[in-house]
Amino acid sequence: MNIFEEIESEVRSYCRTFPATFQKGKGCYLFDKEGNPYLDFFSGAGALNYGHNPPSMKARLLQYIEENGIAHSLDMATEAKGNFLEKFSETILKPRNMAYKVQFPGPTGTNAVESSLKLARKVTGREKILFFTQAFHGMTLGSLSISGNAFKRGGAGLPLTNTVCMPYCGYMDDMDTIGYIDRLLKCSGSGVDLPAAVIVETVQAEGGVNVASKEWLKKLQALCKKFGILFILDDIQAGCGRTGTFFSFDNMNISPDIICLSKSISGYGLPMALCLIKPELDIWEPGEHNGTFRGNNMAFVTATEALKYWESPAFSQEIFRKGLIVKEYLHNLMDSFPEKIKEIRGRGLIYGIVFRAEGHGSLLSSTCFENQLLAETSGADSDVIKLLPPLTINDEDLNKGLDILKESILITSGEVYA
Repeated sequence: MNIFEEIESEVRSYCRTFPATFQKGKGCYLFDKEGNPYLDFFSGAGALNYGHNPPSMKARLLQYIEENGIAHSLDMATEAKGNFLEKFSETILKPRNMAYKVQFPGPTGTNAVESSLKLARKVTGREKILFFTQAFHGMTLGSLSISGNAFKRGGAGLPLTNTVCMPYCGYMDDMDTIGYIDRLLKCSGSGVDLPAAVIVETVQAEGGVNVASKEWLKKLQALCKKFGILFILDDIQAGCGRTGTFFSFDNMNISPDIICLSKSISGYGLPMALCLIKPELDIWEPGEHNGTFRGNNMAFVTATEALKYWESPAFSQEIFRKGLIVKEYLHNLMDSFPEKIKEIRGRGLIYGIVFRAEGHGSLLSSTCFENQLLAETSGADSDVIKLLPPLTINDEDLNKGLDILKESILITSGEVYA
């Protein structure tokens, strides 16, 4: 029995999926204690979009520490936070003509979600939050109440109330789900109360890599405006470049009332989260929502450095180019294994392979690990394998990972032996 089995809680999960003791990380690789390299198509569940220990961020962070830079500051004004806010405004907000206030709600994605729900209820005076099938927004109680996964919801230990679930884009074949929601909201006999907010992911990463269309999202935004409902967009996993643009909704003519960001916003895997709030909605009283670890200055330092990737369109163009490589490869796989693979879903550098058999995603993930590739499952039935290679990965390693994936599918299909 190792130390993890001896004293760590049974709740641990990723160490069961990837049963190795990791020691180092560089670029798109993790290395275990024995020095074995693992190509990482997991990327810290989307928290490491720029890979492990990106050199420029590492150098800036080490310099900051060496100079006795402030590590912890709650929400006090610090030079590191000011630098980040200025860089974020100049590089991300102003070029998009986006006028938002920035709230630091706490260090994790679920902190951002909880804060947005709380503010929406304060602004509107209403209680209900509308969410969607297959959604995932975090593991705290408020976030669980707007998540679709029955297993995760069951862990709450009490009723998850004041929310209503509606069908996501494509959930019910060709059904007009926005028209369905519209009818329920305007009918006094539907039993559906007018919600304070709608919260949505453009790509449901944990829910099976379900991709909402631009048209559907625009109709959803129009629906929110029609009924005076706040439109919250959770861009925690699909944002920060994962779909090819910084925000997953760039170029969609969408303007959310509140945007939730976390995961790769720090660029280095350091805990950090943001809520972007339209100024007229920023009605918080000072201290009305707070937390001890809002001021992770080391995350501000690496986040500021990470934003340099977005100073020109070249980085985004490279993501799209590599995304096309993945898309073509996966569709060729589907053509080769039509009895195994049901569908390919994704955008940019987030893709999911949907298998026909429940649980096959877990089987393939284990086989990939045995072949030194990290890839996690997705979807409520573990029937999807989710690919999140670093956005900075080179073509050689990208194709190497895809080839390992193909070999692993052959092994799980019984066509070759490990």
